[in-house]
Amino acid sequence: MAEPPGKKLRSSLPQCSAHPSSGGSSRVRQNLPAAVEEALCGVGGLMWDRAYKLQALASAFERDDVALPRVSAFFHQEALKQQAEAEAMLGYLAERGGKYCSKDIQKPGCEAVCAVLPALELLLLQLKEEAGALVELSQLAREHGDPHTASVVKSHFLAPRVDRLKLLGDLLTSARRIGCISDQTRGFGEYILNELQEELPK
Repeated sequence: MAEPPGKKLRSSLPQCSAHPSSGGSSRVRQNLPAAVEEALCGVGGLMWDRAYKLQALASAFERDDVALPRVSAFFHQEALKQQAEAEAMLGYLAERGGKYCSKDIQKPGCEAVCAVLPALELLLLQLKEEAGALVELSQLAREHGDPHTASVVKSHFLAPRVDRLKLLGDLLTSARRIGCISDQTRGFGEYILNELQEELPK
């Protein structure tokens, strides 16, 4: 049974309520459906928001009462990757003649996370949510006759997340194996992870 006209399908794609409904004014715009433009804008904004959250986590592990410099460097590195991806997505949107709607910066809401295990779990959840949104974005582009966007999203944004998810899974396994826990007692396991885990930057 077909979906009634005017009713939107349930989607995990971030919505851009401020996005202009008519957007055909750009001279370089070609075959960029309005729904795809809005989704690119929404996902780009989501990536910026998540980069800010990762930077907040990196700062939490730099505090003198936590003092896990390599864990902090790892989250800082992830924040830079996230920021670069957000810039690349918005750059692609501009190349296609689309418009980005800037948004208010929200408080990251992860200031209380100072233990390694919940921070890694938060990052894993974030990457999975983003991967789901990117899959939907790629499918949306194909449904609207925009195979170029579908291909770019798949190769430049979705594929790199596979390696990042595997690395994160390995880090979580190591953290649990050496006794890291979810509360903020910050035991010896976190120190061992910070000092000996090869995946963490030196």
